[in-house]
Amino acid sequence: MGEYGQITPSTSEVKTRPILCKMRMYVSTFGLCMAIALLSLLFVFSKYDVESYSAGLKEVEAPAKNFNGAKQRPATAGSHKVGDVEHKVNFAGQHETLMHLAVVACGQRLGEAVNMLKTAAMLSSRAMRFHIFAENRLHADIKATLDSWPAFISLKFSYVVRPISFTRENHEEWSQLFKPCASQRLFLPMILRHVDSLLYVDTDVLFIRPVELIWDMLAQFNSTQLVAMAPEHEEPRIGWYSRFSRHPYYGKTGINSGVMLMNLTRMRMAQFKNDMTPVGLHWNELLMPLLQKYKLNITWGDQDLINIIFHYNPEMLFIFPCNWNYRPDHCIYGSNCVPAEEEGVVALHGNRGVFHGDKQSAFKAVYQAFEQYIFGEDLLQSFLSPLKVALNATTHTYCGKVSHFFTKGLEKSVRRIQKTTSPGG
Repeated sequence: MGEYGQITPSTSEVKTRPILCKMRMYVSTFGLCMAIALLSLLFVFSKYDVESYSAGLKEVEAPAKNFNGAKQRPATAGSHKVGDVEHKVNFAGQHETLMHLAVVACGQRLGEAVNMLKTAAMLSSRAMRFHIFAENRLHADIKATLDSWPAFISLKFSYVVRPISFTRENHEEWSQLFKPCASQRLFLPMILRHVDSLLYVDTDVLFIRPVELIWDMLAQFNSTQLVAMAPEHEEPRIGWYSRFSRHPYYGKTGINSGVMLMNLTRMRMAQFKNDMTPVGLHWNELLMPLLQKYKLNITWGDQDLINIIFHYNPEMLFIFPCNWNYRPDHCIYGSNCVPAEEEGVVALHGNRGVFHGDKQSAFKAVYQAFEQYIFGEDLLQSFLSPLKVALNATTHTYCGKVSHFFTKGLEKSVRRIQKTTSPGG
């Protein structure tokens, strides 16, 4: 005991105390270093996705690389078969992300838009979010129709109805470009900033196979690709762009923008080469200068502008086959879409008003079959069988002769649904 009753440390304790202090200091320092190293690694990996995409855009001449640095061949239409994608879709536990589907409805297009959404809800099994852009006067009717669908259908999707929205500058010019509101699709990357990826379709599109077959094409994008579309035509000798275009367009026949699968995140990040400035421009910086330069030379409005953009940026485009955007041009001059012959149609695009006229009665028959079908009725007896009868009456037309392309995939979709649901839905 020391003075005033305090305990006096022993000599060994006095010698050991500095060593313990040093050990604690070393342990603390080591722990701090490890924490810093871990945070540094997390920062590097968080930067990796962004930088790998930016770097990929520079590899225009060289084969694209994937995120692991391995060589990756550019995607070609011939490599994307329905069966290959379907296998991946049906593989348990794969691709369970929410699908986002957008459509723009103005003028007399409300009925078409609702029928398109009906086909998506009928045939798909994965959760979807509908983004419906429409004139204000149509909002109540859209909501009333979607809310009237039975629970077993409405459980598959959520929706939001949005007003038509263009930039304040030149609003009138954009809204009347080609068809009323059609150019709304050009502004989707800026409007839907919270959405990573999106499938846009025109109102005159009908899904013949589940939406997820198209959606899962996103997984096949390489490091430079950010949008997927189908060619405007398969044969340059009879294609519109190859014969009449007065502006640059993609490839040999141009591209059709009626079905657009978009990685919006990449679109917002990318800098696009162009013929107006020596430096790349972001998507929102590109649209107005492009319109001002080419507005006297474009016929198909926003689709022409999209063709001009990807003429100068072909490495950013993923091309999917013609049966994923099947149009009258694929049959009125004779069958020229080989993938449709082999695998059937995935999405039927009734442009030129063929869903409502009598010139291409096979297209009209499919549209009316979906329109008249009542949810809950037997799909084989009340939908598919009557459709086949109606299509048999169109075999005197060029498209009617190949209308089995329409039912080939549709029958497979219907039978899949019949297996997974009880009678009556």
